[in-house]
Amino acid sequence: MEQKPTRVRIVDAARDLMRTAGLARTTTKEIAKAAGCSEAALYKYFASKEELFLTVLDERLPRLGGLLGALAADPGSRTVEENLTEIARQAALFYEESFPMAASLYAEPQLKARHEEGMRRLGAGPHKPVEGLTAYLRTEQRLGRVGADADPRAAAALLLGACVQRAFAYEMTEDGRPPQSLDDFARSIARTLMSGLG
Repeated sequence: MEQKPTRVRIVDAARDLMRTAGLARTTTKEIAKAAGCSEAALYKYFASKEELFLTVLDERLPRLGGLLGALAADPGSRTVEENLTEIARQAALFYEESFPMAASLYAEPQLKARHEEGMRRLGAGPHKPVEGLTAYLRTEQRLGRVGADADPRAAAALLLGACVQRAFAYEMTEDGRPPQSLDDFARSIARTLMSGLG
């Protein structure tokens, strides 16, 4: 069996370790070892753990950022509600995957501060999806498909906040699952939001 390229092995190992140990507890040394390469080889591809984390988010998790960027540039032929349904679906999946990775940072304030500084240098952070969805909704507003008096930023925060909530709110319940399927959740969030955006 042919071995995967080094960069692919590094990103896969980072995803697996960050999922199980969290971002705060995963070191580049552990990632390199799991990828079967040296730590120096890892740094040939990635300047920092933050850059590697962003690569994992972009390449190994549901494509939220790409979807938001594409819709802001060209809303396409679907209705706003159909687009919001797809955004809610992808966002819920994205946060379900990424929340366990990043949650460990909140237990270590100094590490969290270093991570946040690194993300700022890279022009990234958890505010980016809100900005992307806000840009999409403003595009729809200019096209007259969202009401002129609607607040795109508030709508973006409501939709994405619901998706974040879904990612962790039900783990303590008896069966550990949300009360709605992912598709039902996405449709109901989009339909409810549309009543305020119309």
